[in-house]
Amino acid sequence: MSEHLLHGKPVSDEQIQAWADEAEAGYDLSKLPKPRRGRPPVGDGPGAVIPVRLDASTIAALTARAEAEGITTRSDAIRAAVREWAHVA
Repeated sequence: MSEHLLHGKPVSDEQIQAWADEAEAGYDLSKLPKPRRGRPPVGDGPGAVIPVRLDASTIAALTARAEAEGITTRSDAIRAAVREWAHVA
């Protein structure tokens, strides 16, 4: 058996054949999830990219506060800060 991995775990040739058989039998396309296009929305409509330059100490402070508040991405932290400053819910 050759080494096939899925999410870092071995997958047997038998499992691969079972998936192939399932695919060849066909799928009910109405039961498949609808495809998503692009990034998920971040507010009340399409977002605009606004480039901003920050110095190292501001980025460090942003990162520290985001970690303390459980915010996982820099973009989410910046959005939260701007919403708070602009008094947007």
